[in-house]
Amino acid sequence: MEINRLGELTTDLGECPVWHEGRLWLLDCRAGVVYALNPQTGAVTSRHEVPPPLGSFAFNHDGRIVIALKEAIAALDLANGHLRTLARLDVSHPDLRLNDGISLPDGSFVVGTMHVFREPDEPPLGGLYRLGVDLQLRKLDEGLGITNGPGLNPVSGRFCVADSASKTLYSYAMAPDGSLSDKQVFAQTDEWGSGPDGCCFDSEGGLWTALVRAGALARFDLQGRLTHKIRLPLTHPSALCFGGPGMGDLFVTSIRNSGRLSASGPLDGAVLKVTGLGFQGAARPLCRLPL
Repeated sequence: MEINRLGELTTDLGECPVWHEGRLWLLDCRAGVVYALNPQTGAVTSRHEVPPPLGSFAFNHDGRIVIALKEAIAALDLANGHLRTLARLDVSHPDLRLNDGISLPDGSFVVGTMHVFREPDEPPLGGLYRLGVDLQLRKLDEGLGITNGPGLNPVSGRFCVADSASKTLYSYAMAPDGSLSDKQVFAQTDEWGSGPDGCCFDSEGGLWTALVRAGALARFDLQGRLTHKIRLPLTHPSALCFGGPGMGDLFVTSIRNSGRLSASGPLDGAVLKVTGLGFQGAARPLCRLPL
């Protein structure tokens, strides 16, 4: 296994890496920028500015991207920069914003919120939402303080999501209409001194997550047992995805200054490329929203 920096890009809040058509795409959420990188050299091949803060994004079937802004989900036309609002949250608060999200095989976009700077007994606003192919936004769950890493396990078929605030990974049964039931604790990360941040799956159903406060990646098997923990040469890894030839490389984004977390090491804010892991991922499905 080798861990190397990919290119020279440094982000304040690098997030949401997505492998798409031979390039690595990612966000700098604080700066409001969508980047595409050459996966071999790390050279920036595309750059698009969007009003910050950004939460996450996914590609739509028509080449546009579905992107989570502070309190709205929008469609961004990469050709001309046109931004069209698709849906808005049902609640507004200065310390609440949309965060991590992902496209699902049915063409929908699922995204969660983060509600920070709460009192100890204050329940979080927002929750987990699904924008369906009918462009209707529906709440799937609530009570998640900092939603990260949503995704569908390719082996078990269960939907998983992280709450970084409670240092817990949950799994659910997902019905064909996208509704969730049978909520279970899949794994907890408190013993490693960090909440789980972004997540992705390998072809064996292993869940990989960034231990954002521990400078490491963790892999859990289908039973939620830790199988791998990989130390990284930076302070705050934020999210990860598989990509590259055969989907065998793992790309990791990181944080230099998120507003709450900061670090000043030489690789903080960089994108890392991990090779030789011996695992493979799968390309993410496209959204199929009628934009």
